[in-house]
Amino acid sequence: MHTFRICALVGLLGALGACGDTTGEQALYGAGAGVVGSALLDGNLVAGAAVGAAANVIYCAENPSKC
Repeated sequence: MHTFRICALVGLLGALGACGDTTGEQALYGAGAGVVGSALLDGNLVAGAAVGAAANVIYCAENPSKC
């Protein structure tokens, strides 16, 4: 179980580093990061995906020079 959490954390960090070029890619990468974060915290995976997708799209819309 400990190995899974380490691998999930590495995946989360990788997903957070990728913003995406289109809105669809941004939503997909954010959803991936949200799912991994929820899995690490034993939370609701669907809610994590929704929050992650929305957060990444909003972040990239507000900070286009950083994406």
